[in-house]
Amino acid sequence: MTPSTTAATNPRELAANDAKPGAIGHHLPVRAQPARRVPGPRAAWLLSAVVVLVVVCGASLAVGARGLALETVWQALTRFNPADGDHAVVHARIPRTVLGLLAGAALGLAGAAMQGVARNPLADPGIIGVNAGAALAVVTGIYVFGISSLTGYIWFAFIGAAAAAVVVYLIASMGRDGATPVKLALAGAALSAGLFSLMNVILVSSQDTLDRFRFWQVGGIAGRDWSVVLPGLPFLIAGALIVLLTGRVLNSLALGDDVARGLGQNVGLARAVTALGIVLLCGSATALAGPIGFVGLVVPHAVRSLTGPDYRWIVPFSAVLAPVLLLVSDIVGRVVLLPGEVPAGIMTALIGAPVFVWLVRRGKGAGL
Repeated sequence: MTPSTTAATNPRELAANDAKPGAIGHHLPVRAQPARRVPGPRAAWLLSAVVVLVVVCGASLAVGARGLALETVWQALTRFNPADGDHAVVHARIPRTVLGLLAGAALGLAGAAMQGVARNPLADPGIIGVNAGAALAVVTGIYVFGISSLTGYIWFAFIGAAAAAVVVYLIASMGRDGATPVKLALAGAALSAGLFSLMNVILVSSQDTLDRFRFWQVGGIAGRDWSVVLPGLPFLIAGALIVLLTGRVLNSLALGDDVARGLGQNVGLARAVTALGIVLLCGSATALAGPIGFVGLVVPHAVRSLTGPDYRWIVPFSAVLAPVLLLVSDIVGRVVLLPGEVPAGIMTALIGAPVFVWLVRRGKGAGL
């Protein structure tokens, strides 16, 4: 037997010979294909999350001081009878549920995008001074202009949140390397401390301002109607569109500025555009529902255990699951202390804090 015949009978060497130019099997080359993740499982998880969100929305319309059957809820939505008291209760809860959907989605999107831009696993709306700016603006509106309605709070809170975020970004952009994650975090923490100090000065000097402000400060979606929801809707939609389209950008930024530049990203422009979407989302959600914590922090961490580090999936998952957390917190708050209610902002902290500790101890989701 000749050496060439021996080589031809060895499967490993046959495959190697076929891959060489001029070999007998070269017309069918063996190419190393890049590994591709099959989107099927993640798409199925996302569809399941949407189903859970629909169920939670139904529960939000049915559960409360006056509990209703799901059949009654469906009839109220499809064949509304103004003379039926149960139907009136359902329609009164619709703005509250819609606000929970919008504010939850906004906080989830903003939290996911903020953690990607800042490369900080503890990033939330407070890190860029959004809550502090919104709170100070609302206090100023109450103290100086006598604002007393939720509709008036919206515009002051939104302007304050946006202004604080812009100031943080401008401060962090000074010096070499621009707005790095560390500089953003430090500037946000410093500005938040200063703004909260100014706010406390006003509150200490005016008991009337304190009485009005404390109901908004705890955060919640109760008592809101369409006059509160509709003014913030354009800002929420604009911010959501910006963040939903930045999945690839966030993937690049999460690798570091040098790597992102090597991949062809304009780091400064990418971070500024994403920050604009974050400001629109955080400002609108804070203006509509008050400073609600833990939603934007916990949900992206939990989502990473399902999606991995790919922001093209983290962002839409966060937009679906964050409203679930907010609405569930609101539902629990309605029934835990009947006939009274616990604001959703308090319940999200009570529910979200243990979940976040559990996620960190498991060691999943803490990395970016």
